[in-house]
Amino acid sequence: MSLALNLCVLTVSDSRSAADDASGDYLAAALQADGHRLYARGLLPDDKYRLRALLSQWIADPAVDGILCTGGTGFTGRDSTPEAVQPLLDKEMPGFGELFRQLSYADIGTSALQSRALAGLANGVFVFCLPGSTSACRLAWEQILRQQLNGGTKPCNLAMLKARLRE
Repeated sequence: MSLALNLCVLTVSDSRSAADDASGDYLAAALQADGHRLYARGLLPDDKYRLRALLSQWIADPAVDGILCTGGTGFTGRDSTPEAVQPLLDKEMPGFGELFRQLSYADIGTSALQSRALAGLANGVFVFCLPGSTSACRLAWEQILRQQLNGGTKPCNLAMLKARLRE
């Protein structure tokens, strides 16, 4: 990899704590194993205003290159990660959610349609919203994010765009 990125991990859950945050633990370990830096980590309940406050702080930090959110992307009444994130995005990346659901279908069948995984760009910061299950985070990291955040992936990748995102 030619570029180590500063990435934040945010777990969104009403039922997890730092002691049992398996999805956040997985993402933190995976990004570091691939040469990136864990810049910050958080765990918040499903509250779109608290989510926006922390995400806005990270998005405004010029040292942050990307944010990986896990949880809050389902259909229950408390799931609010997409609603918290979408107003913050300057550009959406619909291909991420489409590709994630396609890959997820191979694992969980038609239940993949319940995923509201999404991604986009906010102030030059990549924002990815993943389901809360560790297997979904593993699928997203190993089959999409690892390659796209690696500056050596050909023919193109998100990491190589980093220098041009705030043009």
